[in-house]
Amino acid sequence: MKKILCFVLLCATLLTAVCGFAACGQETKVKVIDLALSEEEYAFCVAQDNADLLAKANNFLKKIKENGKFDEICNNYFGDGTPLQFESAALDTSKEQLVVATSTGFEPFEMVENGKYSGIDLEIAYYFAQELGIDVVIQDMQFEAVVNAVQTGTCDIGMAGLSVTPARAEVVTFTDSYYNASQVVICLESDTIFDACKTGEDVAKILGELEASKKVGCQKGTTGELYIKGDDSEGGYGFPGLKAECAPYDYAALAVTAMKQGQVNYVICDNGPAKAIAAKLNG
Repeated sequence: MKKILCFVLLCATLLTAVCGFAACGQETKVKVIDLALSEEEYAFCVAQDNADLLAKANNFLKKIKENGKFDEICNNYFGDGTPLQFESAALDTSKEQLVVATSTGFEPFEMVENGKYSGIDLEIAYYFAQELGIDVVIQDMQFEAVVNAVQTGTCDIGMAGLSVTPARAEVVTFTDSYYNASQVVICLESDTIFDACKTGEDVAKILGELEASKKVGCQKGTTGELYIKGDDSEGGYGFPGLKAECAPYDYAALAVTAMKQGQVNYVICDNGPAKAIAAKLNG
């Protein structure tokens, strides 16, 4: 009888272990609700008194759009091209360099891996420095510090998936726009709340009805944060804000990871990075 009981207990233990391993192997996936909550334009920024660099940047953007280089760079991240990876030169104040303020972790625009930089913005930075005949120096920082670094002259140019806003335009000068973006929602793949939505307005209605107990994640200092908190400043986006709590993170990918771990309910992010982050985290 004891042997039978021990055998039953052993089987139960093994079954529990197998189920546990199976549960651990079930990876929580996410999806992007690709319906625009806003329409924005990305541009680079320079100090307001740096008209020379502004003109050179605009001329370079025009050139690479006309000769197909810009499309080639985008294809490296949205198509079947091979992304450029490069190392930053060391900062040397004794010589002329292109010092770029950026914030990596914003795929596919700014990334770093094993000390090598890549991304749409940073490839443009690399080729722009080549056009100028100088080294490119990447200064990686938190996103909300980028504009200030350019304004104060710590860096020459901000290249960080920056949306053109009146508030930023008060302290820096933007180049011509090079990319159209929009805010979208990322949610768990199992979540069906947005499945019937046909427009961004449908998504916005659901977000507006979220209770105050819900948390919506975002990257600090981005349009996503303004969407959640509200932006009724003069010349702003006019976002009414959500009742749900805003949960800002240093990087958008951290917000999505937090959602997968049950710490936030949804994430609002720019559409390009949203798709890149979802693809990477879903494997």
